[in-house]
Amino acid sequence: MKKHLLLALSLIICVGITAQDFDYQPYKVGDNQILEYTQFSLSYNEEHEQADWVAYELTAEEVAAKMDRCDCFATDKDVATGSAIEKDYSSTGFDKGHLCPAADNNMSEQANKESFLMSNMSPQLPQFNRGIWADLESWVREQATEHKKIYVVTGPVFVNNLGTISSKKVTIPGYYYKTILRFDGTTAKTIAFLLPHVGAVGELKDYVVAVNSIETLTGLDFYPALNSFVENKAESQIELKTWGFK
Repeated sequence: MKKHLLLALSLIICVGITAQDFDYQPYKVGDNQILEYTQFSLSYNEEHEQADWVAYELTAEEVAAKMDRCDCFATDKDVATGSAIEKDYSSTGFDKGHLCPAADNNMSEQANKESFLMSNMSPQLPQFNRGIWADLESWVREQATEHKKIYVVTGPVFVNNLGTISSKKVTIPGYYYKTILRFDGTTAKTIAFLLPHVGAVGELKDYVVAVNSIETLTGLDFYPALNSFVENKAESQIELKTWGFK
């Protein structure tokens, strides 16, 4: 009897995490508008004039796809309340920092163009955007290549913010995060990074945290499609070795 019960529980957990169409979006909080694009989706936060999360599946095939950056920054006309515009960033000293990188959106010209929508941008200091943030983006692509498919949720953390830019008051976030999920067979593995916008130097592993700590900071529920038992276990653990860190 006990053996059969354990088997049943195991099957329930497996069914929950091996579905072909895994829903990787965080649980929606508040009234933010959810927008769906070719290779990513996002939740637009009108108060801060940027997304509070961008979520996407990244495969080895998508990483291998090569395309020239269009560098075609554009207002996101699908944002009902109006997105930030390129001019909001002009002469501010801040980069238009991609949340979902252009290099992760090379399966078509349309996908690459969508990655330059202003709804996918956040004001980032150049040394951050072109430094450790770019390093983390590259590391994420390496993981997708190695594990064939991963799920990424990334965005700003509006804590200890650095002020705003433009008359539209686009918030300059105090921190940024990335959370990554992969499946090893039926076993869910997660890792998260929390990077301070100012002073983030050193190795990526120095900024690894448990996914549930990002949930506490942001109020988001990551990977809610997972069976709750699997989700709680995966999101509370920090396993550096399983992600290639020594």
